[in-house]
Amino acid sequence: MNAKQEKSLSRIKEELELFDPIIPLLEMDPSPASALQVPILKNLCTQHRRTIECVETGEPFIGSTYTNPAEILTAMDVHWYFPIQQMFSGPAGEGTSHAAEDLEGLDKMALPGDSCTFMRLELYYQSQGLMPIPTAYLALTEPCDATAGVHAALMHHPDWRDTPCFAPDPPYHNNDKAIDYYAGEMRRMVDFISKHTGKTLDMNRLKEVVEETNKCYTMWMEYNEIRRSTPTPHSYIMPMSCFFQTNTAGAGGNPEITNWYEKMVADAERRVTENDPEVPNQKIRLLWYDIQPFYFGEIAPWLEQEWGAVIAMDMVSYCPYELIDTSTEDNIFRGLAKRSYQHGPMVHQARGSMDNVMTDITRIVKDYNMDCVIFPGHMGHKDMAASASLMAEVCRNLGVPFLHIGLDQADRRYTPVDEIKNKLSNFFTAMGLG
Repeated sequence: MNAKQEKSLSRIKEELELFDPIIPLLEMDPSPASALQVPILKNLCTQHRRTIECVETGEPFIGSTYTNPAEILTAMDVHWYFPIQQMFSGPAGEGTSHAAEDLEGLDKMALPGDSCTFMRLELYYQSQGLMPIPTAYLALTEPCDATAGVHAALMHHPDWRDTPCFAPDPPYHNNDKAIDYYAGEMRRMVDFISKHTGKTLDMNRLKEVVEETNKCYTMWMEYNEIRRSTPTPHSYIMPMSCFFQTNTAGAGGNPEITNWYEKMVADAERRVTENDPEVPNQKIRLLWYDIQPFYFGEIAPWLEQEWGAVIAMDMVSYCPYELIDTSTEDNIFRGLAKRSYQHGPMVHQARGSMDNVMTDITRIVKDYNMDCVIFPGHMGHKDMAASASLMAEVCRNLGVPFLHIGLDQADRRYTPVDEIKNKLSNFFTAMGLG
């Protein structure tokens, strides 16, 4: 393995060194919360080991962005990794040794500072050789211009220029013609993967994988229903893990992940029945309507402990995933297409009509008996910023307080954590909450 390959694996190896020792400690802890975290970390470590193995042995593997169907890659027995996963956990995450280093390095790059920091960080990782170069890359060109820009930059970087890239072309509309078109893109994706990995797709295996992930989505929907309970059963940690387990961790069709969902639902049901919420003394039920920042570990526990404020629902959890009809091959590809380009977080909210956002907020506030709506307002989500006044109007009509913070989900320097906490405290006090 050459020096470039070694460097590209350095962050992944650091994550393994960070998480591996934690797993046996959690396994010795009898608490239900620890038992639920063990499968998450094991899944993460398993994926990292496979990425390292592929780089070291030359086995074909794929880099893929979120929303591209994990089911297809699983059914084709192709390993894949999510190139920017290191942003959200481990040594590159907020509060670690590399966080300030990465942001300072990013400041020196010739990139517009008002572009989404997520996208700029991906280009920084690429420029520093911190992402393993895959056999081929599955890109994403929605929901924003910055995403499309990163796709173009990846293709033209000297180290990645020879890496074949496929970006499914998302239509604007949601009608049958659009779904059929994107289902064709999914089939083209299969052909692309086969061409560059030598693996072929067995439709019986794909059906088996999709039916397994249908079980996961069923459990996730059931869990979201349980979160309507007052008090809500869990802290912010478990809900944040749901998306990771079915999308970014290569978990498609894994019965172990289905088992994890079943245990989480059972624990939530027990906590509701026994009135044993993970967060005691809950006073404020809030909707966090955007993705969570890297430094959420400093904000969410403070909300819970200082104000008794719990995130009863969040934008990442509340997406309109539908179970996929596996009766025919066409139905499977149509279902994967619809889930891929219509339902994922950010894609669901930012692509297409503003009605998605207004309908979501209305339903969540009513269904989950929300006391307030918090819109973090990530500086890179220009589409959401343009919708803020309409969100506020919807909340006024519902009689629910609305707070637009204004922050950078990846860079705490934009709005320091203490300032965010101060805005939240002033809001709760002014609205008579808590």
